[in-house]
Amino acid sequence: MMTDHSFGSIISLLLYLFYLGLAFYFIYDLIFRKHNPVKSLSWIVVMLLLPYIGLILYIYVGRDFRKNKMYSRKGLHDERLKKELTARQVDQLSEASEKLPADIFSHKKLIFLALNNSRSILTEHNSTQLYFTGKEALEAMYESALNAQHHIHLQSFIIENDSVGTLWKNLLINKAREGVDVCVIYDDFGSWHLPRSFIRDMRNAGVHVEPFGKVGFPGLRAMINYRNHRKLLIVDGVEGFLGGVNIADRYYDGGASLEWRDTQIRIRGEAVRQLESSFLMDWYFITHKNLRRRKPYSYRLPDLEEDPVTETCYMQIVSSGPDSDWADIMQLYLTTITEARKRISITTPYFIPNETILNALRTAALGGVEVRIMLPEEADSRFVHYASLSYISELLDAGVKVYLYTKGFIHSKTISIDGTCCVIGSANLDNRSLEHHFEVGAIIYNPRVSMEVENQFDKYLNDSRLIVRRTWNKRPFRQKVNEQLTRLLSPLL
Repeated sequence: MMTDHSFGSIISLLLYLFYLGLAFYFIYDLIFRKHNPVKSLSWIVVMLLLPYIGLILYIYVGRDFRKNKMYSRKGLHDERLKKELTARQVDQLSEASEKLPADIFSHKKLIFLALNNSRSILTEHNSTQLYFTGKEALEAMYESALNAQHHIHLQSFIIENDSVGTLWKNLLINKAREGVDVCVIYDDFGSWHLPRSFIRDMRNAGVHVEPFGKVGFPGLRAMINYRNHRKLLIVDGVEGFLGGVNIADRYYDGGASLEWRDTQIRIRGEAVRQLESSFLMDWYFITHKNLRRRKPYSYRLPDLEEDPVTETCYMQIVSSGPDSDWADIMQLYLTTITEARKRISITTPYFIPNETILNALRTAALGGVEVRIMLPEEADSRFVHYASLSYISELLDAGVKVYLYTKGFIHSKTISIDGTCCVIGSANLDNRSLEHHFEVGAIIYNPRVSMEVENQFDKYLNDSRLIVRRTWNKRPFRQKVNEQLTRLLSPLL
């Protein structure tokens, strides 16, 4: 007769065998499929040292769903149409690339990369305005939305129930009551503490509000590892904003602890249609409702006759995420770095590059390119901050100049090269943005805009300190230990 003890032992054995089966399956997946070997080894070590916890962490955080049907959009009409349009433009540029201005033609490699990997159409007639504080950006965005006549499309990684969030909630409610079509996407993980009453108030007033990647437990349907980090505002299909600014108090003024620095770009012209397309595809993914048939939302090749903007500013909008065939943002940053001939200026709040990006930066510096990187001295995450600092010695060895911004927290995500081309967007130079998050950025081939980004970098230097090898080697031993411990886990971040 089976006792309770023997029955319990059988159950324990079966659970252990089930665990071993899963562990061996995932280790096999890590070894024999095309994963990053450094990351794979890190995950294997975690699963061996933390048997059950490590397996759970890998299931939720480590698995790569880039080609999984969970994020597939290949059936979307928008995707097929963009593929046709970009293929047509590739042919057109191949035949007539010599007609492009010289400063644009010098970035031919980058243009074709964005066309082929992200299907990003090159647009010519755009006007831009840059904002270097969250206060300026949020006020400009608010004014634009306030004047909306047809629709407002807002996408934010973070929306908080604070004074800025409430201000925007009231604005969107009022515009919806006026008859403006208002659609809002927020990331469910990034805005995890947003109360249901906040969303209910908007929905009751006619605002269409949807969470991206709703997180639940066990949450296998929507992994916390793949978040929508895009920040977009499109008003009436003619004006768009993108960059690093979310809808929350700290992005407006930094709160009580830190002065907040950020970069946001306002666009009018042909490129706004690409921003609209990015939003609409995310909306379709969440709701399965297709808004593209409405004329103001239709996606087509740029037509100067329909666009009142006549200013020349060549631009491409690049979107990247688990639904992409390629790591678009990573390839974009890599190509931007390798195209530089004189100078690279980078601002990023988090610096946890993969080996490819790290080597590209060191190679550029060793090759005589002036490479400058601006990081915050104070961080909103000590763990990630220590991991960022762990790369500084390797950069200094190659001659890269690393600055720490001392006046507050710098949240800008920008790259400028040679004063001719720059990238502004939502992506950090870290593993999550480069490989896992849904991100969006603008590649701008324009000396005026690029120099404006570089000039702002130079202004940051007044409130920054250059890291010097001699003093860097004297940092406290405890900090060195923290850096190396977090560095070991950096492939998992």
